[in-house]
Amino acid sequence: VQVVESGGGLVQAGGSLRLSCTVSGLNFDAHAMGWFRQTPEEEREEVSSIDSAGDPATTATLYSVTGRFAISKDNAKKTLYLQMNSLKPEDTAMYYCAVCTRGVSRCARPFVVHWGQGTQVTVSS
Repeated sequence: VQVVESGGGLVQAGGSLRLSCTVSGLNFDAHAMGWFRQTPEEEREEVSSIDSAGDPATTATLYSVTGRFAISKDNAKKTLYLQMNSLKPEDTAMYYCAVCTRGVSRCARPFVVHWGQGTQVTVSS
């Protein structure tokens, strides 16, 4: 299984980025997925997750990014997205795409079976 993120970079506060995650080697539409982030000082935390069908009604989002970030899942393209708007310096982190085991609707950390290598997001003030 290969999980590959892209779309990170350096952006000024208030700007936007869209992260993408492509997955190969498994049945993409059978797995809930999520985005996590980590800094050198903090544990890896769940940013947002979505169920296997990509149903927007099932998304779970970290409180501090609610209203600014939006997760989506395109099963036809086998791609997971994270649209990040109104970025803040505290959003600076390595962002990881996660694939969860079959049968769960929320991709919480205990259920993650595959990780991407991460993509760095840096927000300058």
